Amino acid sequence: MVSKLGEMLVKAQLITDVQLDEVIKIQRREGGKLGSIVVRAGFCSDQDIVSFLGMQYGVPAADLEQWPTIDSSVIALIPKDLAQRHKVLPLQRTGNVLTLAMSDPTDIFAMDDVRFHTGYNVDPVVSSEMGLSRAVEKYYGGNSALKLAEGVSPRAHREGGFNGGPTLSGLPGDFSEEDEHFDLSELEQELDADAEYDAADDDDDSVNVGSLKRGSEDAPVVKLVNMVLIDAIKRGASDIHIEPYEKSYRIRFRIDGILQEVMRPNLKLKDPLTSRVKILAKLNIAERRLPQDGRIKLRVNMGGRQKVIDYRVSILPTLFGEKIVLRLLDSDKLMLDLTKLGFEPESLERWDRQISKPYGMVLVTGPTGSGKTNTLYSSIAKLNTVDTNIITAEDPVEFNFPGINQVQMKEQIGLSFAAALRSFLRQDPNIILVGEIRDFETAEIAIKASLTGHLVLSTLHTNDAPSTINRLMNMGVEPFLVATSVNIICAQRLVRRLCNACKTVDTHHQPEEALYQVGFTKEEVQKGITFYQPVGCEACNKRGYRGRVGLYEVLEMSETLKDMILTGASAIELREQAQKEGMITLRRSGCRKVMDGVTSIQEIVRETVL
Repeated sequence: MVSKLGEMLVKAQLITDVQLDEVIKIQRREGGKLGSIVVRAGFCSDQDIVSFLGMQYGVPAADLEQWPTIDSSVIALIPKDLAQRHKVLPLQRTGNVLTLAMSDPTDIFAMDDVRFHTGYNVDPVVSSEMGLSRAVEKYYGGNSALKLAEGVSPRAHREGGFNGGPTLSGLPGDFSEEDEHFDLSELEQELDADAEYDAADDDDDSVNVGSLKRGSEDAPVVKLVNMVLIDAIKRGASDIHIEPYEKSYRIRFRIDGILQEVMRPNLKLKDPLTSRVKILAKLNIAERRLPQDGRIKLRVNMGGRQKVIDYRVSILPTLFGEKIVLRLLDSDKLMLDLTKLGFEPESLERWDRQISKPYGMVLVTGPTGSGKTNTLYSSIAKLNTVDTNIITAEDPVEFNFPGINQVQMKEQIGLSFAAALRSFLRQDPNIILVGEIRDFETAEIAIKASLTGHLVLSTLHTNDAPSTINRLMNMGVEPFLVATSVNIICAQRLVRRLCNACKTVDTHHQPEEALYQVGFTKEEVQKGITFYQPVGCEACNKRGYRGRVGLYEVLEMSETLKDMILTGASAIELREQAQKEGMITLRRSGCRKVMDGVTSIQEIVRETVL
């Protein structure tokens, strides 16, 4: 290409032979492409080179300095490292064709790389190398503190990004916790001083996308978002809530199940901050009327160790702007040892016995954020052997497991739990995990699968284990199908652990009647119980609690319980019989952990009922 381009430029009388010899000497000494060296040496203009190459290769020439602003969704199709490596820039997308600005439109390796990464056909246009470098810097930005890890191909973004499906970011790099040496209050003052944005009128449907994008790239906004994402990891938060109100704007972290306010940014930063998060999650910054869901993937260098954190992003239009909730998915926090989750020994024995059966249904129930996914993952991790075919249907797939076939649900293209289940039955499975039973169709297929030689694990949203039976029947499942298919039901909650470094014995006298009302037995009260209370220290950030532990109510189906289901017994009657057969309720599970000094009475009262 070097000599060929030089000869063509001489032949076109754009440079002389002497100038070509000089350019070649510079190239051998310093490296670089011949066209950019010709321009730097002043032998010919940038635009002359572009026009010449366009005519020579029979492709359109694009002056990027005069090109209209490129939509952020198009830029997001190609990661920064790929754009810099090949000197390319996506300009627009029409159907499945991506218009690509290139300094060398004959570079088939670059086009193949882009085609493979995006899944689109490539339509090249020629641009100058210097113009491309400036445009890449303009649209992708300089070296910011926050870098994003390379994720899935933008084909996934095309299929789901703007329509609610999860997407991964595509900018590689590292982030070190040493890069940020400031606290929230200092940053808030800096942002308040630097911010010069106009608050948007939420009633105005017109959106200036260019203004939103420019605002989202300002240093204070970038710094704020970077800091919030990293600070949430440092504090051990499970969720980040960014909430706009009429006269205020606040950010809260959910730490050990409790929401805590961490800062109140200037209200003027509402739109730029929202746009910044949307860009990182590859969402449509111009859409402010509909909910959107996306995903951000970070590769973070903390304490000299690299870790990958996923943020599930949910954006909800509210009265005064868009509320953002980011759920942190840290694989390091995933506990896959069933013995360490908090099961009582007799409950764990029942659970192990039932998940080891070759067929039947295993259900985990509880509200959002109660650890259901962790229990299911721990169970299938124990069952994951070479001779077992395990398939999961999840929405979303939170963590990846070698040896397990995991399928991401995509409702917008018809891939629902029910549709996936039908396909699973043709995949010769031993064990099927269904993320959630949401409707009769899914419940019916799951139950039929459990009755035809498959072990099916799934979740439901109910308050306790016995009421799960009634929930299935309310969906339309026949009582005889419930009685014959369900092996075991586990209801669970998460409560905060007392910090071992600072917890102290509670010396206050607890009235016996109050302890009976909590759920302690007469024998336990008379024997004497040592209660602990939270204090607060540096190890637990002055909270008195550090980490969480599960409370478990495990209902194993007996012949008596099955007969009661067939005769239409109520949840209360099922509960009474299950307790006679040894079921430990959620409250009793909590009482045991209080007696063991693991948690406090306040925690179990907050999460369970007697």
